Amino acid sequence: MNRVYLDHNATTPLRPEARVAMIAAMDVLGNPSSVHGEGRAARTLVERARGQVAAAIGCNPNEVIFTSGATEAARVLAAGAEVDPTAHDCVWAHHKPGATLQAAGYANNETGVIAEASGAQLLDIVQAVGKVPFSFAWSGADMAIVSAHKFGGPKGVGALILRDGVEAAALAIGGGQEQGRRAGTENITGIVGMGAAAEAAAADLAASTWARVENLRNGMEAALKASAHGLIIFGDDQPRLPNTSNFAIPGWKGETQVMQMDLAGFAVSAGSACSSGKVRPSRVLRAMGYDDVTASSAIRVSLGLKTTETDIARFCDAWLAEYQRYKARAA
Repeated sequence: MNRVYLDHNATTPLRPEARVAMIAAMDVLGNPSSVHGEGRAARTLVERARGQVAAAIGCNPNEVIFTSGATEAARVLAAGAEVDPTAHDCVWAHHKPGATLQAAGYANNETGVIAEASGAQLLDIVQAVGKVPFSFAWSGADMAIVSAHKFGGPKGVGALILRDGVEAAALAIGGGQEQGRRAGTENITGIVGMGAAAEAAAADLAASTWARVENLRNGMEAALKASAHGLIIFGDDQPRLPNTSNFAIPGWKGETQVMQMDLAGFAVSAGSACSSGKVRPSRVLRAMGYDDVTASSAIRVSLGLKTTETDIARFCDAWLAEYQRYKARAA
């Protein structure tokens, strides 16, 4: 039986546009910092990708600083404030004598809930890019972080979006790459893939392609709710990402469900990919007021643009079959 991938919030398949662009970029010889023809050709690719990312995020190209991913981008120091990079994808703030950095996740990776992020200086937009409308220009934030593999680009590349005029220390010291903000020869292949993926993701969003996915998600939740007594769907009364569903039967361990679904041919998760290997209650759900038992029972199902009605029907059948077994054991 073909496996069904329902963990797109952890990582997404590489978009064909990104694959084609990356293969072509592998044959480009020059270093983007070199002034000769080969170097200029490489620089052209980097700057084209910078423009593609900027257009997708709604910022100026010179506000895009390429990094190895969102985790590295979150290490930026603002006015002397220190940032905890493990706070990725949730609302947080860090204080240091004389400095405060207010930060927020625009769309939570576990529940899909879209937050009211006004007043935040740094926005985590990792899950939002390409799925919901967003513009850095109107966000009011000074900084944002983004990761390519969340919208169909390659792993190992991302960006810090830094508003013009905002002071921030360099992420890496050395050469003058990325406006002196992140030293080191640019990952041309990854950057080109990120740019191509960003452009394709923006086109999909403009074409309302996520509306079909949202309907699939809503149908799945309705089917599960109709047959599973006591099912809690987290954040279903709030604005959410169109592809994300986080739900629980209190007492039925999320990690157990993930293994059961994996054996049945479905890839889902028990929370953030940053922490899903750790057996502990979701801090996101705890922050929403749920107890440890409920928070430990949650699983996340995150759909993609190629998820089909058949995929969801098969998942519902498999999950409900395991639910009936769980109820029989608990009786």
